[in-house]
Amino acid sequence: MKETLYTIPLTDAFHAGDECPFCYVERDVEQDILDLVLGSSASYMESDMRDITDRAGFCRTHFKKMFDYGNTLGNAWILKTHYIRMEKELAEQIKMYAPGKVSFLNRLKKEEDSSNPIAKWVKEKEDSCYICTSYKKTYDRYLDTFFFMYKKDGEMKKMIEESKGFCLHHFGDICGRMESELDEKQAAELRTLLFAKMEENLKRVGDDVAWLIEKFDYRNKDADWKNSKDAIQRGMQKLRGGYPADPVYQQNK
Repeated sequence: MKETLYTIPLTDAFHAGDECPFCYVERDVEQDILDLVLGSSASYMESDMRDITDRAGFCRTHFKKMFDYGNTLGNAWILKTHYIRMEKELAEQIKMYAPGKVSFLNRLKKEEDSSNPIAKWVKEKEDSCYICTSYKKTYDRYLDTFFFMYKKDGEMKKMIEESKGFCLHHFGDICGRMESELDEKQAAELRTLLFAKMEENLKRVGDDVAWLIEKFDYRNKDADWKNSKDAIQRGMQKLRGGYPADPVYQQNK
């Protein structure tokens, strides 16, 4: 199949021998977006970029990653203009605020009032993140590419067969779309391949974790570590995705 903008990185991810090719893609895409927002290209100095980031904001996770990235001036510019917008929006929300009635039952339960306009506004701000949204759009294209490649020729099937499967998170995303993306025969074939691959590799990683524990037994102190030395980070990745042992991603000086 002719390689394109999205097939090349996806193929590279499968060939990397990682616990999950989509985790590999996710890390690369997220780092590219951090470079775009705060890197040497100085996107944060462009008014159109700051207008987009001002409106979207950033989630707690990505604010932390932006701080760790290390561009103090870039972060300050982004925060400065975002604060101007937030101050204006907060003033408008307070001006329009009108408390609603809380039921007697909810008072007894002391439950959060989901209809409170200020609470709803804050929740919307917390759920909005420029990096999360940008990544989601790109990730959706990679999922499209995955199914396109699977339907186009046998290369994707071969790469899955030779892979270590996926983390549970990305496995779930594939399962959620395969029935609508593929015809009945293709979906049945992919299910058979995926399910066997996931069971095999979940057991493999689980066995690595179990052997790591056994190595702490003095009777096994001279035994081979096998593949257990990095079992903790791989075990965490297999269950939830990501790279727990990765160093902080920082701006290239």
